[in-house]
Amino acid sequence: MLDLPFLPFCFFLGGLGFVCVAFVSAWCQRWRGGFAWDGSAQMFNWHPVLMVTGMVVLYGAAALVYRLPPAWRGPKFPWKVLHGALALAAFVLAVLGLVAVFRFHNDHGTPNMYSLHSWLGLATVLLFSCQWVAGFSAFLLPWAPTWLRALYKPVHVFFGSTILMLSMASCVSGINEKLFFSLKNGTTEYKLLPAEAVFANTLGLLILLFGVLVLGALARPSWKRPDADSPDSCQVPAPLWGHAGSR
Repeated sequence: MLDLPFLPFCFFLGGLGFVCVAFVSAWCQRWRGGFAWDGSAQMFNWHPVLMVTGMVVLYGAAALVYRLPPAWRGPKFPWKVLHGALALAAFVLAVLGLVAVFRFHNDHGTPNMYSLHSWLGLATVLLFSCQWVAGFSAFLLPWAPTWLRALYKPVHVFFGSTILMLSMASCVSGINEKLFFSLKNGTTEYKLLPAEAVFANTLGLLILLFGVLVLGALARPSWKRPDADSPDSCQVPAPLWGHAGSR
């Protein structure tokens, strides 16, 4: 793999995350009628915006907290708090996104939980809630023994990446489902690839690119905290802008 410096990559990834949020917001504002919180179709529009912002962008940011070079030295506790806070913010946004879609369905007599997208999305949020509670109990509460933390840590890391992949799949399937439902009359049919379809398909690709880059960053050995199990690591982090060799 290319030996890339972390911080330029991090800035690029942050910009890409902002673009994802901007795209989903513009899609809902420009083609889907904007936003409201009254049970209308405009309330539904909060669902994709909150899910992309929370379960993809904020969740991806939370996953990369320990890759920041300043996190490589000193106490880990502040970084644990930041990691947990970002994940909690992502979860709150996801819950609000679920409230928006369930209320819209209930107010319009639309059945809940019948599509693959809905099954996948709800399973992702439920798994995420279990992951957050387990991580909080194991890594932030003082009574968790060291052996339990060591035992649970690889499980936590595995499910962290799994949840991000499930979030990407949920978002992409949701975008496609919304386009099939919305673009089905006259000259706006999805198969004719109108401007909305091109824009939303591009959004799906951006989400996938963001998620793949986060997973790639998590997999790079040279970007991992050198002494991950020590509460006070004194190792010097790799240069912020230049060469970041393996340790």
